[in-house]
Amino acid sequence: MDFDLPGDDDSRRVEVRDWLAANPRPSGRQLGEAGYVAPHWPAPWGKDADPIHQLIIDDELKRAGITRPTNPIAIGWAGPTILHAGTQEQKERYLFSMLSGDEIWCQLFSEPGAGSDLANLGTRAVRDGDTYVINGQKIWTSLGHVSKYGILIARTNPDAPKHKGVSYFICPMETPGIEIRPIVEMTGVHTFNEVFFDDVRIPAENLVGDENEGWGLAKVTLGNERVSLSGEGALWGRGPTANDLINIARTKGVADPVLRQRIAQLYIEAEVLRLIRLRTVTAKIQGKQPGAEASVRKALADEHGQHIMGLAKDLAGAEGMLNDRGPLGTSSGEWAFGYLFSPALTIGGGTSEVQRNIIAERVLGLPHDIDIETGKTWAEARTAAGVGGR
Repeated sequence: MDFDLPGDDDSRRVEVRDWLAANPRPSGRQLGEAGYVAPHWPAPWGKDADPIHQLIIDDELKRAGITRPTNPIAIGWAGPTILHAGTQEQKERYLFSMLSGDEIWCQLFSEPGAGSDLANLGTRAVRDGDTYVINGQKIWTSLGHVSKYGILIARTNPDAPKHKGVSYFICPMETPGIEIRPIVEMTGVHTFNEVFFDDVRIPAENLVGDENEGWGLAKVTLGNERVSLSGEGALWGRGPTANDLINIARTKGVADPVLRQRIAQLYIEAEVLRLIRLRTVTAKIQGKQPGAEASVRKALADEHGQHIMGLAKDLAGAEGMLNDRGPLGTSSGEWAFGYLFSPALTIGGGTSEVQRNIIAERVLGLPHDIDIETGKTWAEARTAAGVGGR
């Protein structure tokens, strides 16, 4: 496993520093055109950067105090899917405006009756000449009220099996017939929305990939989502980290032995996640596919985020009831917000239960759920799946 990044004399590091010297306060557009927003993307949108090159760029931007544009769904999920299956016209039209943050995107996947079982979606898309007519409802649409576009999956062939007959669209959010209703969460923030489609017409040119083959693209999007939601910050790659909390405890001092033990456990979890990330990066550098560590990372990171925020609230004591107080007498609203938001971590982007099913089936080789109609026992199901042992 590789632990250290190349030194100051590395040509890739020098290149970034020279560019920052010439552009000390770069705009989002400048960062995007330079390939520094998503450096792993292919040129001209990125730099075809390998993992070490990406980490070098991240390191240099952080040192310079440069923040990339905030457009998480576009850059983390929609963009990679359009790169994978979009037309050249779609790439040229949408990708740079994603990277610059000029056009915010949302994800129109979940439905009231199709959350974890997303393939049961009921939103319909019917071809009518050069357009598709969309009818249905989506829910938990983050940023839908401020988005210019959304990635939408809808059923185009209702007679096909549920994983077939689904198509993937780019949906302009200002299209007539779209109604957006806010869902205010217990943090007091309006991030989520319900979205209703009433005879919404989307141009046929906004279809991504082939008609009725959108489920495969949805899996591409969800695969990127689960990586994007497992970064270093406690709140899906954003917000404070375990080390931020540990540094506060180290500075202020903690005498309670139980709290000290919880701090130690938090440090261990953070180190495990850091090493998993390094293993994934190292495997990529060596041209290997990541192993089980890539599958378990989000499941671990979600619960780790909840542990961070729970401990922060306990360290705040009675002051934790105030929304502008942090652990051990610090003044910061991010901890109170994070504590209220943290229950969502094990739900969004695939519940922890779904993640564990994926790990069981795809990593450990365990069988799928028992077929109730055949009445097979677990032992019979394991035998049929060719999995030995007790």
